[in-house]
Amino acid sequence: MIDINFSEYFIRLEIGAMDDLLIARAVHVIGVVAWFGGVWFVTLVVLPAIRRAEPPERRISAFHRIEGRFAPQAGFWVLLTGASGFWLVGRMDLWWRFADPAYWWMWAMLLVWLVFVLILFVLEPLVIHPLLRGGDPEGRWHRRLQIVHVVLSLAGFVTIAGAVAGSHGWAQ
Repeated sequence: MIDINFSEYFIRLEIGAMDDLLIARAVHVIGVVAWFGGVWFVTLVVLPAIRRAEPPERRISAFHRIEGRFAPQAGFWVLLTGASGFWLVGRMDLWWRFADPAYWWMWAMLLVWLVFVLILFVLEPLVIHPLLRGGDPEGRWHRRLQIVHVVLSLAGFVTIAGAVAGSHGWAQ
């Protein structure tokens, strides 16, 4: 129950005992939808469109123009998804699930999240962007970028499918 109290010129929200779990789960699902919706859009639309529209030597710069606007959003959704996921696991004391093979999807969620954190916050700024500044006259990096995005998209798909099915009682 949310109680809004206007006394003393401020609003105080009192959230019931279980409402934080509902809010965290909603935030978690919204974060995953925005995060992987973006990954799949880049994988299935942006990269193929750049490949068809641009000559090899201009593909990486075209990708950077688009990715430069998208990367901060991706980082936000990845961090929000991780924060809400850790909140849910901690609040519900679900750490034991990581020891049970029936909950393989818990490890999958954690590992996919860690891979994206590593890519977005470590590898891209420190390794990938400096490498790509040298150019890509033959389009090799663009092809590699597409392959990596396809692999990450498939990992996300399997993880999301497993988590949805597993959280609704499949294979328990």
